[in-house]
Amino acid sequence: MDQDSKELYTVRMLGLKLPTDPRWVNLAEMDLAEILTDHAYCEQKAATSCISLIQGFHDKEDLVREVAPIVTEEWGHFRLVLNELDKRGLKLGRQRKDEYVNGLLAFQKNSSGTREDRLLEKLLTCALIEARSCERFRLLSLHISDESLRDFYYKFMVSEAGHYRLFIDLAKRYNDEEKVKQRWQEYLRKEAEILENLDLRGDRMH
Repeated sequence: MDQDSKELYTVRMLGLKLPTDPRWVNLAEMDLAEILTDHAYCEQKAATSCISLIQGFHDKEDLVREVAPIVTEEWGHFRLVLNELDKRGLKLGRQRKDEYVNGLLAFQKNSSGTREDRLLEKLLTCALIEARSCERFRLLSLHISDESLRDFYYKFMVSEAGHYRLFIDLAKRYNDEEKVKQRWQEYLRKEAEILENLDLRGDRMH
């Protein structure tokens, strides 16, 4: 299997409709301070999203038990990225507007439906962000020229893959499986559309 086939296989395994443009890694490594800064804030926002899930759905005992460790893990990831910046003598920059995540949030159906419907929207959004992060961490772990960063990003890739599966499993636990599958496909198509309409930037994780 050649490299292009491997990339497509990974995308399909994650359910994604559109692979990342291969030029993205080259753009990302042109300014490590920028991509590490964006990565740090992505981890921070992931922890915050998990806290919000727990607060909003505290009565879902399985969700609380299984999402709580992710809060700790994501905040630990934030600290790891800060340490990487420090090691390289780089500074954490300002947080930037995340057009990718904002596009997914705008796609959520939160104004109507049942409470379980709203939970489904949040879980699928989280799952999709984790899936795309996993795909991009894999690309960095394989193709970034800095060897130490390859191992750094490989560990993030493994972690995000686990989070993606957990959010999908929770969505199926609290909703009809066919309904989850149908809405997931809608999210995947929307995510591909969002990416196609975003400029390719090396200072963004998404």
